[in-house]
Amino acid sequence: MKNLCVIVLAAGKGTRMKSDLPKVFHEILGEPMLTYVLQTVKKLAPQATYLVVGHKQDLMMDYYKDWPLKFVSQDEQLGTGHAVMQAKPNLLGFSGTVLVLAGDVPLLSADTLQKLIDFHLENRAAATDLTAVLEDAGNYGRIIRDKEGRIQKIVEKKDATPEELKIKEINTGTFCFDKDALFAALAEVKPENAQKEYYLTDTLEILRKKGQPVFAFKASDPSETAGINTKEELVAVEKKLLSR
Repeated sequence: MKNLCVIVLAAGKGTRMKSDLPKVFHEILGEPMLTYVLQTVKKLAPQATYLVVGHKQDLMMDYYKDWPLKFVSQDEQLGTGHAVMQAKPNLLGFSGTVLVLAGDVPLLSADTLQKLIDFHLENRAAATDLTAVLEDAGNYGRIIRDKEGRIQKIVEKKDATPEELKIKEINTGTFCFDKDALFAALAEVKPENAQKEYYLTDTLEILRKKGQPVFAFKASDPSETAGINTKEELVAVEKKLLSR
């Protein structure tokens, strides 16, 4: 797709994995979990794919040196919004759709991502969040919708009220943006949260307040959107892949 660029976030350490390896470098069936994400992205045939690396970036850059990727360094891990901002200089001449996703979602399919992109373009959205409905929404950010069902904002678990924590629709961390809308909104993101980080999710509320169209697209198979944060979750995804 000529008017599509992809940013894959892979800079985190993943402290809950209890290992010094970058989180996305932990293996599933002999391959780093990040490889599954990059193989899926490749099927979309984007104009360019940017891999945001940070912790042990030399290891990552060497491992993926023969892949059709451009590397972006995030030397300080100051949140997802900050990570995406690091790619801005590479996208100055680009206009079109930017797909942002994390490197720890190995079950995501190209079909789901294509449906998300198609929905985003059909609705001429400034931003579209891929969401999922989970029985146990756990640590995920909750989707807050208005009376018409449109997305108002995403509230991270640490910042959510007890009422908001009851919401079962979650942010999967995968987004489509209009490139210009994305970077205009990121310029206004402030680290006013429990983590003191720049959240990419804050861009949705910023865009909505400017009157720009912001949508949510629900994944038909929530299990595809599972992120990996612990070794137990790694084992669960491995079992799922083996059963496919």
